Amino acid sequence: MKVLLASPRGFCAGVNMAIESLEMALRAFETPVYVYHEIVHNKHVVDTFRDRGVVFVDQLEKVPEGSTLLFSAHGVSPHVRNVARQRRLRTIDATCPLVTKVHLEAIRYAREGYTILLIGHAGHDEVVGTIGEAPGAIHLVESPEDVDSLAVPDEQRVAYLTQTTLSVDDANRIIRRLRERFPHIASPPKEDICYATQNRQEAVAWLADEADMVLVLGSQNSSNSQRLAELATERGVPARLIDGAEDIDPDWFDGSETILITAGASAPEIVVRACIEALTNRFQASVETRSLRAENVSFPLPKVLRSVLPLEAGDSPGTEP
Repeated sequence: MKVLLASPRGFCAGVNMAIESLEMALRAFETPVYVYHEIVHNKHVVDTFRDRGVVFVDQLEKVPEGSTLLFSAHGVSPHVRNVARQRRLRTIDATCPLVTKVHLEAIRYAREGYTILLIGHAGHDEVVGTIGEAPGAIHLVESPEDVDSLAVPDEQRVAYLTQTTLSVDDANRIIRRLRERFPHIASPPKEDICYATQNRQEAVAWLADEADMVLVLGSQNSSNSQRLAELATERGVPARLIDGAEDIDPDWFDGSETILITAGASAPEIVVRACIEALTNRFQASVETRSLRAENVSFPLPKVLRSVLPLEAGDSPGTEP
């Protein structure tokens, strides 16, 4: 067996920042530390933090007044922030700056009287938070077919935004249809789909044709990980989305395949290495790293954490929790 290890893969800058924020919150404040929704959509990361005294909640009413609460990388709506203030919670905002960018765009377009067409997946935490910024002005668009049924008050005042973790190809199909339907549609000056999502998708597209199977490390509720598996499948290559080595079924392989391994932007490198070790031990796999491009992006930690607990020497954002 030959393993092609795609690069870039795994943690993006936003996930690094969110995870390091939670690490520092555990050092700075008494447990339990609460997190609104999952810190990132990855079972390994969430379970590890839960074992260390983090409590993940979906309703702020479950957070005792005065407690420490961290907002996840996916962002939250103004309503959630208001409830947190009313409950006198010490909040730490670990929203990815690229998600914040979309929120600010939604606010600006709404103030200027635009109908906003948000391309994304219903129910995703990021989408829920973005819609919350301008609920009366935003319509969710999930497919090109949705475009045909849209009714807007003024077709000259329409703008689109996108969820940051979408398939680039899927988003472009919807955008093309939007431009056909609304020739004057406005868009942000810089696209919303994040650099890491695009890089990981491009790496899979570049390498999938060399592989007999693609293993994507990531959880089922991770949008960007799902897109990687779908991209491989669309190219005619079987793909499996798995949380870790424990999910690998040896019957998937006959020992002679070329396997492409990648990881979604919320999957830690430790699970990648465990999968490689499992394939090496079982099939004597050789490993070849194939790099599309380097990533050197980083985001600052939330100000409240920088002020109470400086990053210690030797720490690096994004280390495994």
